[in-house]
Amino acid sequence: MTSHDHPTPTDSDVCYRHPDRTSGVTCQRCDRTICPSCMNQASVGVHCPECAKGNKQKVYNARTLPGAQGTVTKGLVGVNVAVWVLTIAALGATINSAGTVFRDYGTSGWPIVEDGEFWRIVSGGFLHSGLFHIGFNMYLLWVLGQQLERILGEIRFLSVYLVCLLGGSFGALLLTPNANTGGASGAVFGLVGLTVLAYRSRGIGIFDTGLGFLIVINALLSFRSGVSLGGHAGGFLAGILLGIVFFGLNPGDGPMFGRDQRKPLLVTAFLGVVFIVGSVLAATQAVDPDTLFR
Repeated sequence: MTSHDHPTPTDSDVCYRHPDRTSGVTCQRCDRTICPSCMNQASVGVHCPECAKGNKQKVYNARTLPGAQGTVTKGLVGVNVAVWVLTIAALGATINSAGTVFRDYGTSGWPIVEDGEFWRIVSGGFLHSGLFHIGFNMYLLWVLGQQLERILGEIRFLSVYLVCLLGGSFGALLLTPNANTGGASGAVFGLVGLTVLAYRSRGIGIFDTGLGFLIVINALLSFRSGVSLGGHAGGFLAGILLGIVFFGLNPGDGPMFGRDQRKPLLVTAFLGVVFIVGSVLAATQAVDPDTLFR
């Protein structure tokens, strides 16, 4: 008959708060050994009681995750609707017509070049010509925006929306610099492009969802008289470029910069500057509207 001696636990094998308890678990932050009684579950690993008290790491759930409430999407819809109501109440628009609002505040090349009204590059993205126009755009913004905001978070989603808006303005000025354009369509088409890449990164084809049909319908509508093809195309291109940054081009690629949170925002800001500069340069193609009818 033989006997086996049990090894005496070392300091690294026992809980630092309960020396009589052995454990093989260490705190994720300070690496001290802790027993089950001292474990505090964190988003990654477990923490000891002291680190748990001073832990600045915020633990999120499905309801508190940044973007989960769709706050930015709701805010953008609210701003667009408020501006539309304002144009009807104070600027001469009607429920079915923009009146002179596009001419006075829309994206148009000549006022940008001649009068330095660079704000038109942005203001046009918040103007609408009637109930159907704003209703259709806000429906797409509501549906696509909440999905993307949940994935990207509030700050990144707002950033990509604004850059897609700028991309739409650039496309509109590039193709029709003398037109007076308005609407959130450029930004919304950018969200369509982003959603395509978001689905693709997960191996989901756009025609496996309702998005494929939606894109086809919107593409066809882009060729209607009075619709800014350049605005739609420019916004969509911006969305595709940003989609590559945030989701990757092909299934399995992943984000362009991995888990880095800063570089995607820097690229987004850079694209925004490119579209602003491009819009100003494209506006120089415009000619004095008075000469068009001579």
